[in-house]
Amino acid sequence: MSPSVNLRSANTVELLKGSPFPLTASQPIAGSASHLATEARHHRTGLVLIAAYKLLGALLFIAVGVGALRLLHKDIDDVVWRVIQDFKMNPESRLVNFIFEKAELLNDPILRRIGLAAFCYAALGIVEAIGLYLEKAWAEFLTLIITASFLPFEFHEIMRRLTWMRVGLLVANILVLFYLIWMLGERAANRRRAQAVPAE
Repeated sequence: MSPSVNLRSANTVELLKGSPFPLTASQPIAGSASHLATEARHHRTGLVLIAAYKLLGALLFIAVGVGALRLLHKDIDDVVWRVIQDFKMNPESRLVNFIFEKAELLNDPILRRIGLAAFCYAALGIVEAIGLYLEKAWAEFLTLIITASFLPFEFHEIMRRLTWMRVGLLVANILVLFYLIWMLGERAANRRRAQAVPAE
């Protein structure tokens, strides 16, 4: 017969004929409520905020894509004029003239390309957001590369016309860039420290 086993505590197992053997550590069962709560507490606030930022951008691009597709086979000038009237904008203003100039360049093929590009970028943003929330290294590298690639364009836009929105977007992306660089550096340092520890 196998020896009977008595559980006296969460960390101690006592055999009938032997001394107590402490377990190495109390491990929560995978999938249990306590295990999931422990995992949730380990999310880095910075990565969660960046993931939310990327998700918000993805939703914005989805709205742009849907708007572009809804304009297919419609008179763009008529749509723009109705929007101007709804917002009670001055028809003689420079902004309205600028909008009409840009609207004249739109046609169905261009609208389809705008919609496709917007949906592709939205999908990429959702992938980034999910990967960052799950703290995947590939998502950090992907976001770092994409963010860095857009900085020259954002600097160029600010040089052309300085607005608070453009400055705010540039500052947000620079903060994201530096945070991800710091995160990847910390991850690499942790790997080097783990490799330097001698095996027991």
